[in-house]
Amino acid sequence: MSAPVFLADSGLLRPGPVVLDGPEGRHAVSVRRLRPGEEVVLTDGAGRGAYGSVTAAEGKDRLTVDVREVRHEPEPRPRLTVVQALPKGDRGELAVETMTETGVDAVVPWAASRAVTRWKGERAAKALAKWRNTAREAGKQARRLRFPEVTELASSRQVAELLESADFAGVLHEEGSTPLATAELPVAGEIVLVVGPEGGVAPEELELFAEAGAAPFRLGPSVLRTSTAGTAAAAVVLARCGRWS
Repeated sequence: MSAPVFLADSGLLRPGPVVLDGPEGRHAVSVRRLRPGEEVVLTDGAGRGAYGSVTAAEGKDRLTVDVREVRHEPEPRPRLTVVQALPKGDRGELAVETMTETGVDAVVPWAASRAVTRWKGERAAKALAKWRNTAREAGKQARRLRFPEVTELASSRQVAELLESADFAGVLHEEGSTPLATAELPVAGEIVLVVGPEGGVAPEELELFAEAGAAPFRLGPSVLRTSTAGTAAAAVVLARCGRWS
């Protein structure tokens, strides 16, 4: 079994004895109940990882680790961003969790015109915090050294600007004539995929995104929910562009 991953300040990612405390130390000592001799990985979530073994577990939240090696994971090529329309209930966190586990590099919450859920005021701040916390926890669970960025809520116009600057841009749409599995993908640069809401991408949004260079693509013969489509699409793209090889 691979070593558990804990988030740590970048200043702690150095060879030698390191003390992990606070919430992450508490999780390691009181929840995971790590003991001397067990292997762990500390990461800043931005590509650096410190590999070592536990030398002491004290109190409820103090873990001492002897770091043997520090590695830096290069930026992924190509980078994959998924624009996720706001789903209902907790399906947004589900989408972020599974996309993180799959390997998505950035998630852009999108205020699609047909989305039932709306982020406004204090609710928006809380919802965004949940998405970001989900990405962080899923990143640790998936043993990632780079956690995905979860951006601020984007409008359709802002999504179009993102698509325009991408090296490959696509909108997942059940009426798309081209399967995503046959699309010609770049080996570097930025790939951006758009996942619409349960009610579908509105015609005016499809037109706006098409003007920005994003063609419609279908995943397969079945229609997926908005909370699972991004994960399925990410698996297709990451396998085909060589990141899973």
